[in-house]
Amino acid sequence: MDYSQYETYGFDNVSAFNMSTGFKERSYQMHWHSYGEIILVGPGKTNVYKVNQDTYTLVEGDFVLAWPMEMHSIVDADREEALVIQFSNAFVNSLFDLQRIMHFYRNLHVICINSHPLLAAKLKEITYKMKEIFFSDGPDRELKCCMLLMEFMMTLDEYREEFVPEIQPGAHNGYTDDVMKRMIGVTDYIKNNLTSDDLSQTTMAKRVGISRDYFSRMFKEVTGMNYNKWLNMIRLEKAIELLSNKGMTLTEVAMLSGFQSIPSFNRVFHNEKGMAPGEYRDLYIKER
Repeated sequence: MDYSQYETYGFDNVSAFNMSTGFKERSYQMHWHSYGEIILVGPGKTNVYKVNQDTYTLVEGDFVLAWPMEMHSIVDADREEALVIQFSNAFVNSLFDLQRIMHFYRNLHVICINSHPLLAAKLKEITYKMKEIFFSDGPDRELKCCMLLMEFMMTLDEYREEFVPEIQPGAHNGYTDDVMKRMIGVTDYIKNNLTSDDLSQTTMAKRVGISRDYFSRMFKEVTGMNYNKWLNMIRLEKAIELLSNKGMTLTEVAMLSGFQSIPSFNRVFHNEKGMAPGEYRDLYIKER
C-alpha cells in the first residue's frame, strides 16, 4: 500500500479520519483545507514548518497542529518517517468536548518535546497506536482511530495548565460547562449568520443572558482571543472558502463573509494573511 497519499481533499466528505506517511518530497506548498491536521515530526537535521505567518524549526517527536481552515506549509523537512493525521471538522463539531478543546487550543500550533516531554511522549504513543490500526486495513479501523483521536485530544487537555501562559495569558479557566455551552452556541450562531446586521458583543451577550463584560471575559477564556479578533478570523475562514469560487467577485466574497466594506475586508485580510485577497486567490486557490 502507498501510505504517502497526503492531501486527500475530499476524504472528509466520506470519512472522519485519515493518516499518511512516507513522503519523499521535503516540502509542501502553503495551503488550507476544511479539515484539521496533526503532524508528528520525524527524524532529520532540518524540520521547518509554517502555520499562518509563524515559522517553526522543530525536532523529532514534536507535533504540529493546523486547525481547520488555517494556512500551513512544510518549508523543509525530512518527511519519510513523519506521520500526518487528518480529521474531519464535522466530526469535531459533532461532540461538545472536542469543540471545547479545539476552541481552547486554537492558538496552539506546536507541541515541543523539549518543553512538554511527558505530554509529547503520551501523544506519540497514541499516534503510533493509530498508525498500527490505520495501516492494518482491519475491521472498524476508522472507529478505532477516531476513539484514539479523542484520547489524543483529551490527553492534550489534561495538560492545559502548561499551555495557559502561552496561549491565554492571564486566564484563570474559571468557566463552567454551562458557560462553555453558551459560548459555543454563540460561535455556532455567528458562523451561520455572518451577514447579520448586528453581531456585536452586546447583542451576543443578551442572546446568552449574561452581561457584556462577563461575556467578553468568558469569550476570551473559552476561545483564546478577544471577540473582535475571533469574529474577523471566522469571517476570513468564510472568505477563503468563497475565494475558491472563481466566478465570485471580491466584493461578493467580502459581503457574504460579513465584512461591511471592501477596505475593511482588504485591511483585515492583509493583516492576517500578509497579502491582498486577490493575491491570495491567485497564489493559493486551486481547482479541486
